[in-house]
Amino acid sequence: MDTTAPSMDQLFAQLGLPNTPHEIRAFITQHRPLDGAVLLRDAPFWNPAQSALIREKLAADDDWALVVDNLSVQLRAHPDPASMPQG
Repeated sequence: MDTTAPSMDQLFAQLGLPNTPHEIRAFITQHRPLDGAVLLRDAPFWNPAQSALIREKLAADDDWALVVDNLSVQLRAHPDPASMPQG
């Protein structure tokens, strides 16, 4: 029985996405801020299989749901104003 806690890098690997810390930050930066009215599973950047995986992880209501919720929070965060282009 695997008792290791799920992690963001494991979630990204299961989604078929690059999963190093730098690649995860780049993905989040590229896709935020996600509109609060959009359910994470319905975000336009997922393909159907990724959307289904997000739905499955949330439905399980276990440690995976916490990882998915964390991703959702990060995707909804507005970028730091200091990192936004000036002009």
